[in-house]
Amino acid sequence: MRGMADHFPAFELSPVPAPAVDAVAPEVHRGIYGMPMFVTLPTADLVASVDFWMQGLGFIDLFTIPGRMTHLRRWAFQDVLVVPGEQPAAAPAASVSFACVLGQLDEIAAACEEVSPGCTTGPRPTPWNTVDLEVITPENTRVVLTAARPLDPDSAEAKNLAAVGIETPRV
Repeated sequence: MRGMADHFPAFELSPVPAPAVDAVAPEVHRGIYGMPMFVTLPTADLVASVDFWMQGLGFIDLFTIPGRMTHLRRWAFQDVLVVPGEQPAAAPAASVSFACVLGQLDEIAAACEEVSPGCTTGPRPTPWNTVDLEVITPENTRVVLTAARPLDPDSAEAKNLAAVGIETPRV
C-alpha cells in the first residue's frame, strides 16, 4: 500500500480556488480540450434537462448537436453530455459532484428550486470539511455541489485528515 508520502501538491492543475469564505469562483471555461473526465446523462426530455442544468446549476451550452447531444460545462473539467435516452425512474444512490465556492451554494439552491421545486437538499456541512448541496435533476441524476470550507488546524476535520497523513498548515 502506498502512503501519503508518495503524494505531492498539484493544485495548479485545478481551477478550484483555495478554501475561503470569500473565495471567488473561476469563470465558465469555454476552451476546447481533451476531457479527462465527463459524465453522460440520458434523458427523456433533452430540452428540459438542458434548461435545468443551465438555469439551475449554472452550466453553459458549450455546443449542441440538435436532437442528439448537448455538451454542458461550468468550470474547466466540469463537463456533462446530455443525450436522449431512457432515464432511471428514480435517482440512484451514486452521485456526480462538482466543485463550487461557498458563496454560490445558496444561489444555486434557489435557482434550482425555482426551476424544479423540491429538488434540493442542504446545503449541509460534511465531516471532510465541505458544505454540500444535493440536487436531483429532471433526468434523475443525483448532483452534489461541494464547496470547501476554510480548515481550522485545531478542528475535528483537521484531526481526521491528520489521521490519514494529510497535515493542515498553520498560518
